[in-house]
Amino acid sequence: MRLRRLLLVVLIVGGFWWATSHLHRGFAPSWDPFSLLGSGSGSPLELTEAHAAPAYTSDELNNINVYKRVLPSVVNITSTALVFDFFYGAVPQQGQGSGFILDKAGHILTNYHVIAGANRGIKVMLSNKREYDATVVGSDKVHDLALLQINAPNLQPVTLADSSNLQVGQEVYAIGNPFGLSGTMTRGIISSIRSIRNQEGAPIEDAIQTDAAINPGNSGGPLLNSSGNVIGINTMIASNGADQSSGIGFAIPINTAKAVLGDLIKFGRVMRPSLGIVSYAIGPDLASQMGLSADYGVLIQRVIPGGAADRAGLRGGNQQAYVGNTPIMLGGDLIIAIDGQQVTDPQDISAIMDKHKAGDTVNVTVLRGQRKMTFKVILGEAKTMSL
Repeated sequence: MRLRRLLLVVLIVGGFWWATSHLHRGFAPSWDPFSLLGSGSGSPLELTEAHAAPAYTSDELNNINVYKRVLPSVVNITSTALVFDFFYGAVPQQGQGSGFILDKAGHILTNYHVIAGANRGIKVMLSNKREYDATVVGSDKVHDLALLQINAPNLQPVTLADSSNLQVGQEVYAIGNPFGLSGTMTRGIISSIRSIRNQEGAPIEDAIQTDAAINPGNSGGPLLNSSGNVIGINTMIASNGADQSSGIGFAIPINTAKAVLGDLIKFGRVMRPSLGIVSYAIGPDLASQMGLSADYGVLIQRVIPGGAADRAGLRGGNQQAYVGNTPIMLGGDLIIAIDGQQVTDPQDISAIMDKHKAGDTVNVTVLRGQRKMTFKVILGEAKTMSL
């Protein structure tokens, strides 16, 4: 009996094993996942793969070439400052931005606001991840520019373009470190060229507006043309408080930086030229109310004692009046041109000053009452925000 039971158990177990290991193969359901991988008699998975390297478009090839050529010239800048917390304890605070290498001597251009307040050092990281201590050679708060220098071998400088003839619609690239993501390139076009005011309220003439994505961390990095040459320094975004790209970014034209680099290297600051006046823009309506003989210009409210305009014999106002709630001084000379270039507002004067340096002589054309006069003015050095 025991032998029969043992044989029966063996037969049942053996039959179960044979059925599960042999019959299953022939009756696998069509949805069996193993059949999708080529198991058993199911159809194998067939992939279609490219048999050659991808063929890039001409635009893609240019994007790649610009990126590869310029990336080694773009740096990541970290500045450290000590600030005081709620309990008046000193706490280190870091800021980040971008910059680009100007020459093999290690000069690097960036924004002033990237390194402003850095009292515990500035670090520069190259694209090869090597980090160096940087010194501040000079800074220009008004133009939001700063010149740094590092001691590093085998540096690859950028090529600077001429930003005087840029066109709306021109393709541009931005390379930098947005949100600390180093080596990021974005692409767009020049959306407009307009005068704006920077974070300090100072005018940026002919600022380059672009829809290339610019975010925190891009500040100080290069804006490039399609040849990979620098046309501007990315400086700010219009974000409506969102602190991220909204498709409206601005760059300082590189010609503005070229005009002050010599002073930054030689003096550590910009010997900014100035007429030495306090001014007020006059439009047609206001000119008519004041009885002026021109319907545009910049009224000299006050000349700075000992300044360029004062030395040249220009006159400020002597009669107080109000435009709305704003007090102004009437009776002064009305500037209508400098070196033959029409002047309609203080921004025009700022733009002209950007093309000169202290000590240069300019011809200032004014209306004094009904009389048109031209004065030779030797520009002084700006001490305040006056023009």
